[in-house]
Amino acid sequence: MTKPMYPATSNPTTSNYETTKADIWQGRIDAEDGEAGMRFHQKVLVADKDELLTTDSQDGVVLLGFACDEGVKRNKGRVGAVQAPDVIRKALANMAWHHDHPAVMTTNESTNTSSFIDGGNIYCNDTDLARSQQELAKHVEAALNKQNKVIVLGGGHEIAWGTFQGLSRHLQTVYQHFQRTNVNKANVTKPKIGIINFDAHFDLRTYSADDKAFPTSSGTPFNQIAKHCQQLGWEFNYACLGVSRASNTQALFTLADELGVHYREDHQLASYHLAERISELNTFIDQVDYLYLTIDIDVFSASTAPGVSAPAARGISLESVEALLQSIFNAKNDAGKAKLLVADLAEYNPNFDIDNQTARLAARLTWDISRAMFTLK
Repeated sequence: MTKPMYPATSNPTTSNYETTKADIWQGRIDAEDGEAGMRFHQKVLVADKDELLTTDSQDGVVLLGFACDEGVKRNKGRVGAVQAPDVIRKALANMAWHHDHPAVMTTNESTNTSSFIDGGNIYCNDTDLARSQQELAKHVEAALNKQNKVIVLGGGHEIAWGTFQGLSRHLQTVYQHFQRTNVNKANVTKPKIGIINFDAHFDLRTYSADDKAFPTSSGTPFNQIAKHCQQLGWEFNYACLGVSRASNTQALFTLADELGVHYREDHQLASYHLAERISELNTFIDQVDYLYLTIDIDVFSASTAPGVSAPAARGISLESVEALLQSIFNAKNDAGKAKLLVADLAEYNPNFDIDNQTARLAARLTWDISRAMFTLK
C-alpha cells in the first residue's frame, strides 16, 4: 500500500491544529514477509492538510492527538503531558499490524484493508483551554459523523471534556435525525452514554461559571460532563474504576455519591475481586446504548507507569484493566453494533518516564483498543 505524500506541517504556535509530522511513523520493515509482515507505520494514513478528515473511508479508526497539559498546570500537577501524543505514536509505529479482518474490510478494492487514519494534533498554545477542547470536539464529531471510531491520545485529562463534547454533538445529530424520521416519536429515546474511566481520581472537582475563581482543569472534566448532561436532559452514567481514597477528598466522594457514580477503589480491583467487578461492569454496560472509554495512565502503579502527571503509590494492575476491557470491547447494542465509539488516554508524561516504559504501556493499550474497534464492529 502506498502512503500519501506529506507537505510541511504548520507551526503549532499559530494554530490549534497541526498535521502529524512525516517522521513520526517510522519503523522496521520486514519486506520478506509481504503483507503478513506489516507494522503500524506501514498501514497508517496521515492527514495531509488542515482538514478534519482527508479520506473518504468510513468504518475505520481515526487517531487524534490532544497535545495539551494546560489543565494539568491549572490543577497543580506535573506538566509534560503535552509531549505525549507523538511519543505514544512513535512507540505504536513499530508494533505488528493484525487489524485487517474479513468482516471489516473497507470498500476500497485497491488496498482492501481497514483504514487507520492519523488525523493530527490539537494544541493549546495560548492558555485558552476551552478553545482547544472545542477544536478537539470538532474533530471527534467529524470522525464519528463518517461512521469512524475514534481514539484520542492526551495530554492531560482535560481531554475528556473535549472528547465528550464531540461525542455528544454527534449523538445529538443522530437523535434529531431519529426524531424527524420516526413516525412514532415515543419510541425515540435520548442517547444513553456510558462513561467508563479507569482512574485513580474522580476528576469531579468544582469549577466556577466564569472559569476564573475556580478554573476548569484536568480535575474538572466529569463535573463539566455531568452538568452538560443535565442541560441536555440526558442521564449521567459514569463509572470510575481504580479510585484511590488517599488521593480524593471526602468532598469528591460525597459528590460522586450525589451524582450516582458507580465507582470502585483501587484495592477492590485486585485479582480475587475481578469476577465481581466484571459482573458489575456488565450490568452498567447493559444499561447504556453507547460507550466512551477513557484511561488515565496514573491508574496503574508507579512501578508499572512511572511517567505520569500524578504517580500512584498503589494503583491497579494491567491484568485487571485488560480483563475489564474485554467487557467493553465485546459490548454490542440490539442491532449487533459495538457500543464503544470513542476512547482516549490521558496523563502520560514523557518527562518522568523510564526507558519509555510508560510510552510502551500507552501504545499497547492503543493497540488493544484499535484492534477491538476494527474486529468487533
